[in-house]
Amino acid sequence: MRALIVDDHPIVRAGLRRLLAAIPEIEVCEAASGKEALSIFRARRPDLVVLDLNLPGLGGIEVIARLKLADPGVHILVLSMHGDPLHATRALEAGAAGYISKNAAPEEILEAVRRIAAGHTYIERELAEELAFTSIRTPAQPLTKLSARELDLLRLLAEGRTLSQIADTLGISYKTAANNCSQLRARLGATSMAEIIRAAIQLGLMPPS
Repeated sequence: MRALIVDDHPIVRAGLRRLLAAIPEIEVCEAASGKEALSIFRARRPDLVVLDLNLPGLGGIEVIARLKLADPGVHILVLSMHGDPLHATRALEAGAAGYISKNAAPEEILEAVRRIAAGHTYIERELAEELAFTSIRTPAQPLTKLSARELDLLRLLAEGRTLSQIADTLGISYKTAANNCSQLRARLGATSMAEIIRAAIQLGLMPPS
């Protein structure tokens, strides 16, 4: 089996590589960003992708969508610092087959990897129950309806990126970036950078200052 680990922290990638060594005949490659992950995926065509959501440049949700577009059969497991139903739901809707937090025990992470690689689904045990009842307990919020592209735009705007930088990061034209950003601001009803940052914090796209 060929696996691709996508995380911007070298220590996390090293830990996962050691953990995956328990699986016989596995070949592991690594990427530190969304763009690098897509490039390696096209070249190596791994069977399994284990990725974080908080990536520099292209966010994890957008990466999942692009991976599924490149190969609908790819098996994707999200390993994230976020252990809440909102992030899990977004990842699954984008095309991930499983979701587990970095707080999970190594044994459970390994179990998740094995199940996803075999074509099954897996949700972290402590999260699965919460996820099952979230739609019942919590009314839909406007922010939860943002697309993967809109989430990336929101994060990049909140980081203070210019339109040129946003266009380069997302691989779109300057005009498209300008139009998309204007549409996002209108959808959020945001009239200031403070409101953009507040929305990004609410969605866990950036930590509170």
